Formats: sequence, C-alpha cells, structure tokens
Amino acid sequence: MKHHTGNVPEKRRIILAVGGASGSIYARQLARVLEKQPQVEQVGLVLSKNAAGIWEDELGSKDYHDFGFACYDVNDFYNPLASGSSQYDAMVVVPASMGQVGRIANGISDNLISRAADVMLKERRKLIIVPRETPYNLIHLRNMTTLTEAGAIICPASPSFYSKPETIEHLAETVTHRILDLLSLTVDTFRWQED
Repeated sequence: MKHHTGNVPEKRRIILAVGGASGSIYARQLARVLEKQPQVEQVGLVLSKNAAGIWEDELGSKDYHDFGFACYDVNDFYNPLASGSSQYDAMVVVPASMGQVGRIANGISDNLISRAADVMLKERRKLIIVPRETPYNLIHLRNMTTLTEAGAIICPASPSFYSKPETIEHLAETVTHRILDLLSLTVDTFRWQED
C-alpha cells in the first residue's frame, strides 16, 4: 500500500483529463511527455464525451488511446480516479471547456472528470485547470475565481512568444511546459532571461 509522508513523492501519479474544448494539441503534447517522464509512475487518462471527436477533427488522428496509460470511461465511477483513497498526486484538465469548469466549480460530479476534480479539491491535492475559451464572460470568471479559492490552479491556454516558436507545436509547448512546471516535473524549456 502506498503512503504519503508529506514530502513530494519521487514518483508521481497523475490524472490527465481531456475536456471537450478546442486545444487537443495541448493534451496530446502533455501525454507524450508524461509517457516518457521518469518522475511519473502512473497516468490515469479520461476523455470527456466530446473530447475524442474534437481530437480527431483538430489533429487528424485517433491516437488518444495509444499512450501507455490506464484509460477510464467518463461515465465509470467504479475506478480509482473517483476515490481519494487512490492517492493520485495531481490532476490536469486540458483543454477545459467552460461547461466543465462550471460543473467542477459548483461541485457537480456528473461524470468522472468532475468527480476526480472534486476528489483533488477535497483531498487538498493539486488540480490544474487549463481553460480554452476567449473571451471570458462574468460567469466564467466567477467560476474560475471559485476554483482558485478552493485551491485549484487556473493555467489558461495562452501561448507565449518570447521564445520565438517556429511551429505550432513549439507554440503549444509554451503552454504544456508551464503545466509540467506546475506539476513540479523536470522539463527542458526556454526560461525568460536565461542563456
């Protein structure tokens, strides 16, 4: 049985939730890194009802289940992601739709993603929400404020340009590398004002 001692474990267990918003490239890039990341022991993958179709449309691929991860059905509550006893260390929802953000912010556990996010919040574990929407309306902003107050981290899918990215993949990496930083995972990336 795995027990936490209060320190960050050497090997991390991560939940990767892919929401039904545009921005599948972020989820695929993150999955590719997590699959090869020596600090990661296990990844639990769950896609929302619309995520697979958006992935296929945007990326021209059905490779969302080609990773070496345990894959869970979004409507299946009888699996480890739905319980705090499973001891996952962190969860990333990427990309996150505003509908998903609203359900998580209001404690509506109507699928495995919102239930797993609720578990992260109640267990005081790291929850990273990567919203992909623009512009935000007041409801969106209030839901994100609620999540922040509850302990989640809002990491908008807002690429940066100071590293002078030359491809769309490099541009998307400016977001996925920030997510990896927030997960406290080692990543070789451009650092502002560093050689």
